[in-house]
Order: sequence, then C-alpha cells, then structure tokens
Amino acid sequence: MTEPRLCYVPCPGAAAKSNAPDHTGHRMAYWQWGDPANPHVVVCVHGLTRQGRDFDVLAQSLSQFARVICPDVVGRGQSDWLQDPQAYQLPTYAGDMLAMLAQVHGEAPITTLDWLGTSMGGLIGMALLGTPGLPLPVPVRRLVLNDIGPTLDVAALQRIASYLGKTGRFDTLQQAADAM
Repeated sequence: MTEPRLCYVPCPGAAAKSNAPDHTGHRMAYWQWGDPANPHVVVCVHGLTRQGRDFDVLAQSLSQFARVICPDVVGRGQSDWLQDPQAYQLPTYAGDMLAMLAQVHGEAPITTLDWLGTSMGGLIGMALLGTPGLPLPVPVRRLVLNDIGPTLDVAALQRIASYLGKTGRFDTLQQAADAM
C-alpha cells in the first residue's frame, strides 16, 4: 500500500493548546496522496468524530488520477486542539480549509478541484461553496456529499449528542479498538 505524506498548514484563529510555533493560531494536519504536482485535486473531509485517514482506501485508489488531500479537521487526528472550545464551528473549519487549499495551490497549482464531504465534511464543503467571494484557488467542479443534507433532523442531533464526548478510558489500544 502506498502511504500518504503528512503535511501541516498554519491556520489563523484561537491559540493552540499543543505545539503551534507562534501560539497565535493552530496547525491543521492533512494527508496528501498521489503526485504532489498533479493539478487535479480531490479534497476528502471526514465527519464530526472521525479523521482524515478514514479515506485511505478511496484516496489510494483516486491517487492514480488526482492529488488527494485528506485533512484532519482541527481537534482531530494529528491536528492541534483549540484553546477555546467555542471555536469548534463551521467558520473555523472553513477558514482552515481555505488556508490548506492556498498552501496546496502554492506548492503546485490546482486546475481542477473536487470535494467529497462526509457529514461534517459535507457541511464544510457546502459552507465554502455557498459563500460568495471566498478565495478558492479554482471553483469546485464536483461536490460529493455523504450523510448530510441542507437540514439536520432533531432526532439525529439528539442521537449524536448522546454519545459525543463519551469515549471512556481504556487500558490498552486494543480495548479502545474493540469498543469502537
């Protein structure tokens, strides 16, 4: 299996609790698959409690045709945590994605941009594409949404609230994996 390259982008906003160099923002991690010079970029953004490596199988397959970028949204995976818990909101996530796209575009120009978003990743995509005037490197050609729509059902939100943040403590990594 081809492995992705772990990259980081400095993002503006609330100070990070971890190791951001200047403490005026935070770092967001992203996994890059495929040829780093490929002008066709596919961004795959995960759901609320997930991380960028969720897309490994898909990203490996797509990397034959495109540069695939799978971010760890701030507070997840290899990304920093925010000092202010109130900052975990769509505007923060959208700003981080703009910073990431600017960095990716600066490393090798993007000519074709596609977005795949699962749940929260879909909301982030809709926020970016639905806000006129944002500095996207190129317009998004295709938006693929999974497990999200323009409205959220109250029962679904209540179900999510019932388990969010209640992960428990585990003595071993295997116990945590078994619980998942």
